[in-house]
Amino acid sequence: MLKVLFVCMGNICRSPTAEGVFRKHVNEAGIQDGLLHHLYIDSAGTSGYHVGERPDPRATKIALHYGVDLRDLRARQVSMQDFADFDYLLAMDRENLKHLKRMSHSRYHDKLHLFMSFAEDCPGITEVPDPYFGGPEGFERVFDIVDRGARGLLNHLRRTHGL
Repeated sequence: MLKVLFVCMGNICRSPTAEGVFRKHVNEAGIQDGLLHHLYIDSAGTSGYHVGERPDPRATKIALHYGVDLRDLRARQVSMQDFADFDYLLAMDRENLKHLKRMSHSRYHDKLHLFMSFAEDCPGITEVPDPYFGGPEGFERVFDIVDRGARGLLNHLRRTHGL
């Protein structure tokens, strides 16, 4: 089973959006996710600020508008076990990627990537910006960027792992 973990700072805006959007693309492609299937998808934060909380209501609202339901997700913090368990740990930005590298043993560094490095149709956008301190337009932009990254990631996993 292939395991993918999306990571941002608090796990209430960007990474749960990426988890939900990627899950939607995967399921629409006929690939089932979950512990009893070929792919397991999750998200987490590098900090523990929001552990147990639901995604930001603004992220949830935008996602629902596009048919992605984030309401069952709860924030959690990246654990040391995640580095061993997941095949891909995908940071939303360089700062969180640095944090993941500091947290993990070097033997896991090949699993760590910027999420947007997989995007195929998003030239010049290498990070998913944090919309937390902005208005709804920031969450709309993040959704669009994440959607592009998720489609590219799915294509990569299909090519690389035969999904």
